[in-house]
Amino acid sequence: MGGRAAIDSVSDPDAERASVNDNAKIVYWHRELPPLNAELVAEHTIEATSGRVAGTISHRDELWDRCYTELMANIQTRLTQEIARLGGHYAHVHSESIDTRHDDAAGEAWLHGRFSYMLYRRPSQSP
Repeated sequence: MGGRAAIDSVSDPDAERASVNDNAKIVYWHRELPPLNAELVAEHTIEATSGRVAGTISHRDELWDRCYTELMANIQTRLTQEIARLGGHYAHVHSESIDTRHDDAAGEAWLHGRFSYMLYRRPSQSP
């Protein structure tokens, strides 16, 4: 993957709270909108990959579906971690780019996704 730094998992109690907070929705996709009173923090981009599969996935629907499902699970986990790490409460994913990657020497292929999102916080409370 051309010198990109490996993505480390976050071991943060805030991330755990964000993911188990009464199953509250924190990631909103495309046309879904976060709560109307949420405060905009900043725009961010995050990347994730699926696991590798043998061969090419260019014309194999079953392998594509398996890799896509894994990629989306990975990005959901990463987004939850990043929301907590950055001190936010919600993410609104507004664009994504997914492409195939190949390692011809190993005979493997996988999916790579790049997702842009806006980070939001709950409204601040006035004293």
